[in-house]
Amino acid sequence: MGTHCKTIVWFRRDLRIEDNPALAQAARVGCVLPVYIWCPKEEGQFYPGRVSRWWLKQSLVHLDQSLRSLGAPLLLIKTEDTLSALLRCISAIGATQVVYNHLYDPVSLVRDHCVKQKLVEQGIIVQSLNGDLLYEPWEVYDDEGLAFTTFDEYWNKCISMSVEPVCLLPPRRLVPASEKMVGCTIEELGLENEYEKSSNALLSRAWSPGWCHADKALSEFISQRLEDYSMNRLKAEGLGTALLSPYLHFGELSIRKVLHSVRMKQLSWAREGNSDAEESVNLFLRSIGFREYSRYLCFNFPFTHEKSLLGNLKFFPWRTDHSNFKAWRQGRTGYPLVDAGMRELWATGWLHNRIRVVVSSFCVKFLQLPWTWGMKYFWDTLLDADLECDILGWQYISGSLPDGHELDRLDHPEDQGYKFDPEGEYVRQWLPELARMPTEWIHHPWDAPVSVLKAAGVELGLNYPNPIVEIDSAKECLAQSLSKMWELEAASRTAKANGSDENVGDNLNSINEIPNVPRVVIKKKEAPESSSWDQRVPTVQSMHKRNGVNNLVGEDVNRVNLRNQINGGEVLSRNDEMSSTADSSSIRKRSLNESCFNVPSSSLPQSGSWLKGIDIDEVSTSKGEEGFGAHMRPNCLRPCKRPATFDHET
Repeated sequence: MGTHCKTIVWFRRDLRIEDNPALAQAARVGCVLPVYIWCPKEEGQFYPGRVSRWWLKQSLVHLDQSLRSLGAPLLLIKTEDTLSALLRCISAIGATQVVYNHLYDPVSLVRDHCVKQKLVEQGIIVQSLNGDLLYEPWEVYDDEGLAFTTFDEYWNKCISMSVEPVCLLPPRRLVPASEKMVGCTIEELGLENEYEKSSNALLSRAWSPGWCHADKALSEFISQRLEDYSMNRLKAEGLGTALLSPYLHFGELSIRKVLHSVRMKQLSWAREGNSDAEESVNLFLRSIGFREYSRYLCFNFPFTHEKSLLGNLKFFPWRTDHSNFKAWRQGRTGYPLVDAGMRELWATGWLHNRIRVVVSSFCVKFLQLPWTWGMKYFWDTLLDADLECDILGWQYISGSLPDGHELDRLDHPEDQGYKFDPEGEYVRQWLPELARMPTEWIHHPWDAPVSVLKAAGVELGLNYPNPIVEIDSAKECLAQSLSKMWELEAASRTAKANGSDENVGDNLNSINEIPNVPRVVIKKKEAPESSSWDQRVPTVQSMHKRNGVNNLVGEDVNRVNLRNQINGGEVLSRNDEMSSTADSSSIRKRSLNESCFNVPSSSLPQSGSWLKGIDIDEVSTSKGEEGFGAHMRPNCLRPCKRPATFDHET
């Protein structure tokens, strides 16, 4: 290994040394300076929440220890500009190359493109690699060279591809590029303040961040829970799912390693004729596919964090009721399963995937709150907050995708309760005021006889709220809103057909910000030109040229209709604004003794503000009962056939 070449490895959400393409590449060509840059200013509206930052802090400590053992400690930098920090590192050690692994969320797509372009202009070799996916988004297109807009088509194409992802061994030794550079300490990064430390104290009892612990978690899941995954994943309580999503989000666990480990177990069960276990494997691999698809959508349609992919959803009259949003956040809706889920989220930063579906569906369909509010709240509070998966889940549940959940379908929380929490143990755990309610009434206490309520110590409207919205009323309001949506869409189409300049904007754009989220305390007493070395990322323009058209709409009539709906009946132009889950288990139960948990405050700036002025060609782009997913007809939101399950359980 030559030592004349000095390479900066820019770590982001790939905090591991095993199967890390960027680290492996740098180790092969010379000296290595591992760098992690924390730039809160650039995070903007997607500044990580408290529990997510806690995990990041622990993971960085673990990564630094691993890199030190290999010979090159991690340099921590806090800055207001990532590019400037990289340039200072390059100048300090005389680096000739920067390598990093791709990210696909809308914020990173823009930042990475700008950083790459400026570094290449400075004569620096920049190489970006795939360390997060089985298949890169620009590797998977249909026969016409167009991006898929339904999961089944996308995933079928992926599994039909012959190229198998390859895992990389960790380097045996790193040659440090510099021993004199001094960065921040982990405390100086400011990932948690003194007030947050007390709230985070109990997280370490349930979770062990770091790539070595990720390997242990994967091994434990495969050996103990994978076989019964298909049966247990529907239970809100117990050890039903993988508990791997935080490790995957921070890149402590390679998705390729997960795939290979699970497939090896699948082959073993196939030889034994264990068909039930094989079904579990297939369902779990499908959940991996949804994670891949979330990145795929964000790359090809980088506005999906704030705009519906389906054009007619822009006419939906969302209700900006701040009091209902507060009741939903605080678990005071009067529907036990919804409230239990939201209180678990407050206290732990964690939710079982099935409960995520229930609470998000209630938010969007019963309360008709903007799905972007719920998406941002999940981002602020989830331990495994993952923007791409967050976007995909909320767009599915709000009917914003071609194969999304029917917007006019209301799943009764009572029915969902007896399906996912049949004995009511989950509700009793998180709603102590209902702890003595009989199982018969636990999911609909408003129907219980007065004698039962009195014996259980429940006073509806006092120590537990009445439902904030009745089922029949919610159905009626939703039907009216859908009717209004179709009316506005028809009027818009008529105006365009008549050559009118009248333009009806996306209703979400008029919702400038979500209300400030107060700190909630829960206590429980006594309990360019690119370098030739670079892996080229196609731009929107290059994809257009390859397709032989000037937009993302293909020749086929059905595809044209679908594209028109996605774009609201309009072709995307260069000047268009482009803005672009796991389970709860008994071993993960968080004690609330002697501590409290706080929900960080946040607000959502005006729609699209961070991407204004960005040229579209300069950006490298892209569960009720069954989960976040159901098919829609391409040219309308009316329900079509029942889809396969959307189940992001990793």
